[in-house]
Parts: sequence; structure tokens; C-alpha cells
Amino acid sequence: MYDEKNLIYIMTMLECTEKVWIYSGKYKTPDDFIWADEQQPLNGVISLFIAIGEESKKIDQNLKKNVSTQMDWVSVAGIRDKISHDYRGTDGDVLWSVIHKDLVRLKNALVEMVDLINPSKEILNNFLESPYYRHLGYLR
Repeated sequence: MYDEKNLIYIMTMLECTEKVWIYSGKYKTPDDFIWADEQQPLNGVISLFIAIGEESKKIDQNLKKNVSTQMDWVSVAGIRDKISHDYRGTDGDVLWSVIHKDLVRLKNALVEMVDLINPSKEILNNFLESPYYRHLGYLR
């Protein structure tokens, strides 16, 4: 029912969510995360949020509307714009909150989208065999 071209955007967003958790997972507080290792984890997460926001703009609007997990897609895309255009204004505490409160809901919406698209096993396996999407084995 939905075009499989949406898969590349969804899979990239899913991989980015997994990497956000990997990059931020060992830190207990926002300050620990923000100031760790010359801000490398923070900068990695910022880059991933930019990718998430950019890819979210490409997903079919009807697909977004038909996901039962309620998402503010304007905000998902907006975080990319905010970070890209005002790097110094990026609030690490806000990112921390998004990582720990909102990202799981986004992941659930994206997994639901994969189910709605119902890609062939061949196409899904082609994605999952790529090292880029190696953290998405749960989609099998």
C-alpha cells in the first residue's frame, strides 16, 4: 500500500536512534554526556538528530498520518533545523530529555511504518545485511 522508497528514510532514522542510544548510553547525567570526551558523544548525537530530522521530511505524509503512535512530525523535523542553524544554541539538557523520553516513541512509530509498508523479505534483508543497518536485526 505504501511505497517501499520510504524504507530508506525509515531505516536510516531507526539506525540513527540506535546509535544515539549507543553514544549516550554510558552517561548518567546530562552534564556527564555533554562534557564527555571533548564533547564527541554530544557532537555525534547532534549529527544523528540532524539526519533523523532531515529523513523525516522525506517520508510520505499519508504514512505518517496512519501510524497509531502519535508523533509531532513537525518537531521531529524541527530539531534538525534548530540544531543546524543554531549549533551554539543547542541545549544539551533538551537533547538528553529527547533521548530518554521521546526517542523510544519515535522508534515505535518507525517500526510500525515498516510493518505498514510490509516490504518483501528480500528488500528488508538487503537492508539488514548492510553493515550500516547492523543494529536493526529486531526487524527480522
